[in-house]
Amino acid sequence: MKDYQSILFPYAYNILGSSDDAKDAVQDVLYKYLAAPKEGIENEKNYLIRGVINQSINIKKSKKKIVRDDVWLPEPIVTEEADKDLHLSDIVSYSLMVLMEQLNPKERAVFILKEGFGYSHEEIAGLLLGTVENSRKLLSRAKTKLDSAHPIRVRQQPSSTFPTALLEKFIGAIRGRDVQALEGLLTEDIRYSADGGGKIKVISKFTIGRKNVAGLLLLVYQRFQSEASIVPTMVNHQPAFLYYLKDKLFLCQVFDISPDGSKVFQINNVIDPAKLNAIAGL
Repeated sequence: MKDYQSILFPYAYNILGSSDDAKDAVQDVLYKYLAAPKEGIENEKNYLIRGVINQSINIKKSKKKIVRDDVWLPEPIVTEEADKDLHLSDIVSYSLMVLMEQLNPKERAVFILKEGFGYSHEEIAGLLLGTVENSRKLLSRAKTKLDSAHPIRVRQQPSSTFPTALLEKFIGAIRGRDVQALEGLLTEDIRYSADGGGKIKVISKFTIGRKNVAGLLLLVYQRFQSEASIVPTMVNHQPAFLYYLKDKLFLCQVFDISPDGSKVFQINNVIDPAKLNAIAGL
């Protein structure tokens, strides 16, 4: 059953955006499966995948909706070893995880199964106990919502290489308080989001625009990050910085890079301690 935990985890995590919730969904389905009679189950793997997907949909439905003007970011997963771990490669990119919060749980499940795992509509209908036509409609709605929100982030394929030169210039400009250099590394409409999970107070939950974001980055660094050690990594197949103070992780900063690799167009900051637990020891 240990192998099944690895196989099932990406299905649950991609729907839920939470590592803890995904592990709970997988464990619950496996526990019920082990305790139940096995008569009539022809394909054990597909049976368990169906159970995890539907359990994840139910958990997602039960979660409290995000209040207006608040920011909720997915729990980050370090994917540096994705080339060695096939199940890590199934984790959705971070920027797409953020966008998928606009979908309802079933739209999200269908989109992930079709676009992420390559399932046919017939297979999806079987897993969700629905019809092929309904699967097509859910996928169409999901794509329309995502594409209207941010087509570049939906279509852009995550890079497997860390943009060392760009992000070295980025952190160098911040440390040197070089506003002009920093602004030159950001797109005009750059977006900055921060999720403290209601536990950590943040200066700004959401900021947009080159000048505003550059000023905020300098302010936040001066107040909270100047003594931190920074570890570069890949989170959900995107470049990220992990910030540590006295060996304690307090920030995971995930970057969206423009298609030509020259500028940063989105920075997602996970500060919620509960969402950092899984990667705190890295």
